[in-house]
Amino acid sequence: MVKRDIEIYLELLPYIQGSPQQTIWLSYDQEADVLYVSLGNSIPATDSELTDEDIIIRYHGDRVIGNTILHASRRSLFRSSEEDAQ
Repeated sequence: MVKRDIEIYLELLPYIQGSPQQTIWLSYDQEADVLYVSLGNSIPATDSELTDEDIIIRYHGDRVIGNTILHASRRSLFRSSEEDAQ
């Protein structure tokens, strides 16, 4: 299980390296099934939008500062982790 966790983090690495903001914080709320992704230092959002894919994009001015991914366990990265745990 630990090895699979490390593999998941390594799978994220190319996306982090390609991101203009390389400091990324992740937090998962299992009860709400929500994944919070914060880019850079924590600052308050001044605006947000909900996409058709149930992702809330948070902005500070014109800059994207994070995403809130609703129904996170339904998405492929989480599904493969849950299947491995069973």
